[in-house]
Amino acid sequence: MPDFPAATQRSRVRVPLRFHDGYGVDAELVTFHGLTDGQEHVAIVLGDPSPGTTPLVRLHSECLTGDVFGSARCDCGPQLREAVERIADRGGVLLYLRQEGRGIGLYNKLDAYALQDQGLDTYQANAALGLPEDARDYTAAAQMLQALGITALDLLSNNPDKADQLRALGTDVRDRVPTGVFTTPHNVRYLRAKVLQTQHTLPLGELSGLNAG
Repeated sequence: MPDFPAATQRSRVRVPLRFHDGYGVDAELVTFHGLTDGQEHVAIVLGDPSPGTTPLVRLHSECLTGDVFGSARCDCGPQLREAVERIADRGGVLLYLRQEGRGIGLYNKLDAYALQDQGLDTYQANAALGLPEDARDYTAAAQMLQALGITALDLLSNNPDKADQLRALGTDVRDRVPTGVFTTPHNVRYLRAKVLQTQHTLPLGELSGLNAG
């Protein structure tokens, strides 16, 4: 059995989601009691899986700059938009996790951006600030999935650490499904660093260029 306390569902509410490109879908947002990190994470339930179908799940870390303001320095906004549609088509859940800047927070992330402008990559910038390269822990995500009754899933992610952590927490990750590749002149170095430093499944050969990200 997983070595963490059980969380419970706190509330469920229907919310129509509408995106800037015209795509829309109705979702159910779920909040929780008892999450180990005390954060206000939200599960976005989308679509209706066919009987016997493994749900598609994404763990999406909050990114104010990318998700809300459309920053081109990362690929978070396009990944979020893509994930909502792909999960809605198949049926599953997007866990929106309050882990800004890979867990270091918004102010620290912006400080890291300033160091990236001086030539450091995204991981080197965190280290220069005395911060972890990636501070995210997915115990709360495993609690949320358990509270939703999801014990087996296909994970929509390029990040092997997410699958590894969920498996270590007792979740049956049957397959890891890559997201699209969303490059801009401003995020190429950022995406290359993900491949080289943390083995994200992105096509390294396509990620060429020297623009800052």
